[in-house]
Amino acid sequence: MNILITGGAGFLGTLLARKLLMRDGLRGQTLSSLTLTDLFPSSWQDIVHHPKVRMDTGDLLLRLPELLRADYDAVFHLSSAVSGECEADFELGLRSNLEATRVLLEGLRAQHSRTDQAPLLFFASSVAVFGSDLAIPLPAVVTDTTLPTPQSSYGIHKFICEQLIADYTRKGYIDGRVARLMTVSVRPGRPNGAASSFLSGIIREPLSGVATRCPVSLETSVALSSPMTSIAGVLAVVEATREDFGGRTAINLPALTVTVGEMLQALREVAGEQAAGLVCVEPDAQIARIVGGWPARFDCQRTHRLGLKADASFQDIIRQYLDMTRA
Repeated sequence: MNILITGGAGFLGTLLARKLLMRDGLRGQTLSSLTLTDLFPSSWQDIVHHPKVRMDTGDLLLRLPELLRADYDAVFHLSSAVSGECEADFELGLRSNLEATRVLLEGLRAQHSRTDQAPLLFFASSVAVFGSDLAIPLPAVVTDTTLPTPQSSYGIHKFICEQLIADYTRKGYIDGRVARLMTVSVRPGRPNGAASSFLSGIIREPLSGVATRCPVSLETSVALSSPMTSIAGVLAVVEATREDFGGRTAINLPALTVTVGEMLQALREVAGEQAAGLVCVEPDAQIARIVGGWPARFDCQRTHRLGLKADASFQDIIRQYLDMTRA
């Protein structure tokens, strides 16, 4: 099986690559090659030097014509410009999220014409597709039938891509699987341009003894998922039969609902008062508006039918992060 991961040097891309290499396959087929494409090469030497891995670097939109000369059995499309970036740079969002996805889909359609086989495409969507519209208010609990009404450019881009993938799947060009990921916390590394970046930063930085700020009120509720729970959800979605997946529309992955105050209390319980004391609440109206518009509570039967469950507690998520950083 030949697999391509866009955003393959990012945090989730790296976790996914490691999992695929450890399993040495997908859907019962042995892994032949794993191509990782990103702006920069992976810093994980165990991945870069693996005999089945090829690293491709550069602007995805510019690299796609060359990458799509090869045929892939499965593509995991994780690459995107994130929420804060899309609000700050409208052109960047259109180019990175919409145009790159459209070119990728056309490349896979051309592959279908060559091979008469529909390649698997997994697309990482987001809870940012949901929002509260004046005509259609966001319900207190999101279900499988809640209508997405995104309130940010990033959310709009994700929803448009969801619909394109559903149509290419309907036409038989690809076997498209779309999952809406919850905010992943705790992510290691440096902060990025996502509006949700602080949901890792308020834990990661204090655990390293670094002061940080929280740009929203402690009463803000959020839907989170640990890195390993997120990757388990991705793999469950791609390995499900089309019947078990249940249609062509996106599935919402499991969510742990917590308030920001509960996150800091969990930090206090796991790491002590000194760590929690390094977080200072300094409101940022734009970030609070974006994050506050996302849903925090989910009850999705499609997710349950795939056997997927949310993390048990945010304390468990912090301990998972500590285990990962110690490994």
